[in-house]
Amino acid sequence: MATAEDLHMAALLSATRSIALVGASPKPERDSYQVMAFLIDCGYQLFPVNPGLAGQLLLGRRVYAALSDIPETIDLVDVFRRLSDVLPVVEEAISCGAKAIWLQKGLALPAAAEIATAHGIACIMDKCPKQEIPRLRRLSLL
Repeated sequence: MATAEDLHMAALLSATRSIALVGASPKPERDSYQVMAFLIDCGYQLFPVNPGLAGQLLLGRRVYAALSDIPETIDLVDVFRRLSDVLPVVEEAISCGAKAIWLQKGLALPAAAEIATAHGIACIMDKCPKQEIPRLRRLSLL
């Protein structure tokens, strides 16, 4: 049975075309790499963000140093950073006009959700799209 949160995530993912993945890693064993590959396979336009890899290619995508360097509007910012780094990412996402923020498993920061929501930006916390998309598909929501 679908919950209100399921419906919210499904609507958000259905409306999303472009995703910036902050904290992208070139290491295939890392969750951020695996989630990035999954989202690309799902058909999303993906923009990896990692200042240490800026200008390089990761899974065939140019890596950007910051959200503000991405030359397109981003629908969703998927965050793979330490909890202490989340608020600056949320603030940058707001200034770049992102429509939603997704904090990966283990990342739940109510202050980030409050700030995002106050700016009209949806915020999902402590969830992984690589897990949620297949589950929402099984529920026929995607």
